[in-house]
Amino acid sequence: MAAAPIASHRRILFASLVGTSVEFYDFYIYATAAALVFPALFFPATDPALAQLASYASFSVAFFARPLGGLVFGHFGDRMGRKSTLVASLMLMGISTVLIAFLPTYAMIGWVAPALLCLLRFGQGLGLGGEWGGASLLAVENAPPGWTNRYGAFPPLGAPVGFIFANGFFLLLGALLSDDQFREWGWRLPFLASAVLVGLGLWVRVKLTETPAFVAAQESAPPPRIPVGELFRDHWLPTLAGTVGTVACFALFYISTVFIIGYATKGLGYDRETFLAVELAAILFMAAGIWIASSLADRSSATRVLAIGCVATVAAGLTIGLFVTAGALASVFAWLAAGLFVMGFVYGPLGGWLPSLFPARVRYTGVSVTFNLGGIIGGGLTPLIAAALVEKGGLVLVGYYLAGAAILSLVGLALVSRKSRLA
Repeated sequence: MAAAPIASHRRILFASLVGTSVEFYDFYIYATAAALVFPALFFPATDPALAQLASYASFSVAFFARPLGGLVFGHFGDRMGRKSTLVASLMLMGISTVLIAFLPTYAMIGWVAPALLCLLRFGQGLGLGGEWGGASLLAVENAPPGWTNRYGAFPPLGAPVGFIFANGFFLLLGALLSDDQFREWGWRLPFLASAVLVGLGLWVRVKLTETPAFVAAQESAPPPRIPVGELFRDHWLPTLAGTVGTVACFALFYISTVFIIGYATKGLGYDRETFLAVELAAILFMAAGIWIASSLADRSSATRVLAIGCVATVAAGLTIGLFVTAGALASVFAWLAAGLFVMGFVYGPLGGWLPSLFPARVRYTGVSVTFNLGGIIGGGLTPLIAAALVEKGGLVLVGYYLAGAAILSLVGLALVSRKSRLA
């Protein structure tokens, strides 16, 4: 593949990064609100633990919408092109997020409030279902030889960037507003601000052209009439492998962020703003892990680096109960920093590994389906399951759950060869 001019490559990489950053910002502000304020505002219950579980259940709605979004956007991405599909996914995600800012609460309209919240959460999931796969293809299908995994790292880097903006916004609001002000109207501002970020993402993406791999696939043969049918008929093993191969990254991330925020502030008694600041510092280790792991993957193989990350995830799971305790914030930070650094190793190389499993004609569908099905298994119910496990037997059970997810991903990696179709 001929290398594009440097300026063009920079624009492509920025477009793949800014889009996923916006999408993950939208996703994470919901996750943070679900842990901090939604239980009281949308899911009131006599038992605070039940309200928290109901809020986490609404968080999981998007994970069940994501495979559907992956199928829809993957279908059009493989038939019509990456550019227009990426624009549409970003618009759907952004509109759903901004509308959450205007929702009335349970005290205002009763059960209709949580129903509308779940509907908009479903819209977020549909949009994100088509985002990550398309952004990965935008990067790796323009990558020069030997740079596939480092180019593929830019969409995963959108996760820590979006997280920093999302939690940073909540941290700023916590410093400026009283608890009553934050609960009454302050939580709405991050959702409203999404409109500005979506506008930036759209401005970048409308200037893009189609990737060389998609153009070549269109010229060599007619596009697949039903991409998902061809995917499951001819590429079922890579689809299975890619799905279970992503489970560890989702389980580790949502235990390290969504679950930990709620558990630490409500179960261990840590101050909300203090703990958000700890999370913001720890997420930098994830960004470092993504880039280091992706660089190593270009030197060896993505499969090998992902396997190393899975083994380290087992260790993270088995030590969570030792480090995450009350009155030991430094210890909690040490586990979070180490866990999120490991997260970079089970997440960063996915940007290059998943596209390598499929030919260009069904690649958008393949990457989107595997990534989002893996999200259901590894992340969709993880905060809810983790909260229930803590009630049953403490953090040690959460650690076993995380270790089990890592072992499942190792099985997925073993199902496919290391040879990349993009090499």
